[in-house]
Amino acid sequence: MASIESVKAREILDSRGNPTIEVEVVLADGTAGVASVPSGASTGKYEAVELRDGDKSRYRGLGVLKAIEHINTEIALAIVGMSALEQAAIDQRLIELDGTANKARLGANALLGTSLAVAKAGASFRGVPLYRYLGAEGANLLPVPMLNILNGGKHALGSTDFQEFMIMPVGAANFNKALQISSEVYHSLHKVLEDKGLSTNVGDEGGFAPRLPSNKDALELILAAIDMAGYKAGQDLFIALDPAASTFYQGGKHHSAHGKYVLSQEGVTLGSTEMIDYYVKLVSDYPVISIEDGLAEDDWASWSLLTAQLGKQIQLVGDDLYATNMERLEKGIAQKASNSILIKPNQIGTLSETLAVIKRAQQAGWTTIISHRSGETEDTTIADLAVASNAGLIKAGAPCRSERLAKYNRLLRIEEELRETAQYPGKRALYNLERMK
Repeated sequence: MASIESVKAREILDSRGNPTIEVEVVLADGTAGVASVPSGASTGKYEAVELRDGDKSRYRGLGVLKAIEHINTEIALAIVGMSALEQAAIDQRLIELDGTANKARLGANALLGTSLAVAKAGASFRGVPLYRYLGAEGANLLPVPMLNILNGGKHALGSTDFQEFMIMPVGAANFNKALQISSEVYHSLHKVLEDKGLSTNVGDEGGFAPRLPSNKDALELILAAIDMAGYKAGQDLFIALDPAASTFYQGGKHHSAHGKYVLSQEGVTLGSTEMIDYYVKLVSDYPVISIEDGLAEDDWASWSLLTAQLGKQIQLVGDDLYATNMERLEKGIAQKASNSILIKPNQIGTLSETLAVIKRAQQAGWTTIISHRSGETEDTTIADLAVASNAGLIKAGAPCRSERLAKYNRLLRIEEELRETAQYPGKRALYNLERMK
């Protein structure tokens, strides 16, 4: 009865008004699972390939009709008749069907939409929520949210060099309270910006995007907002950064010592070791507890230096560095390149591969952060995935824009469902840091 009867894809629009894929999988008993796929703006070059049509007469070339055709024909033919409860077997079949190392033939977006829709159909068939279906009885850890309340870089051109300034409500007693604190700080930030005559327009992920002369100005504004909301920075909330350094790195050959980090808003050009010194100073001056993509995606030697210097004090997160890819993760573990990994299912293409990467990183003693993309849909899979995998951390944007809030609201419902078994880790989410012990 759990056998797949039909697989159908359609083109829908994401939060930026660009086309993306929605997939519907229907089982023999009529049970269905529907999933949609997000899309990144700041994409690392090691991500699996998102297949776009390239037909300039439609959606500026961004249509996804080719990927949809792959799902409706080749993929459907390959998995119809299989049991939706055999997720690993279905994902393996999808990977083999594509046959390329980076999902370029059928498209990682086609594979992921199918993979997630199968999982949702399986959960519905079993009559359990997705987090329980994927994580069994042990799935009860709500994640600490990392909310991008001030946007820069590629998410808000003309603002700061760094792409994201996030708050982490580690002092909250539960997820519900964490979201309340975060929302209050967000609204305080609006007031702080207004009082200073700065723009309160928001970027792709719902964070404010004022024009600021430096990254430190952004940190000062957030500290003022935390204070105005009646909370204590470094206690109730910490700050997390995503510089997205690959976007301001100007490479020497093979990302060697000749490469430079160009902070154009600040009018500063730094070598790798100077960039590390810049972070060391930031961490000593501000309650920064996490830095994601602080260095470029090929600057491996510098990543190891950064981790040797700051890895016991703060979370150092690889996103572009790893692209949710097991081979790159293994290299990072071997080189002690970071102590944390960002997890984006659409960087790799199937649910099984995503879960395997999370598990491996956790075995290595790293933290794992389940993440949205800047181009999102209302799909809430990442909320369930965070709970299912006991990740302890999630990035889903500011408490603004419904495609972001859908994830946080889903977590509120999960916490309510779990009742007294629900756990919120707070500072324990950063279990690998000396400073949180």
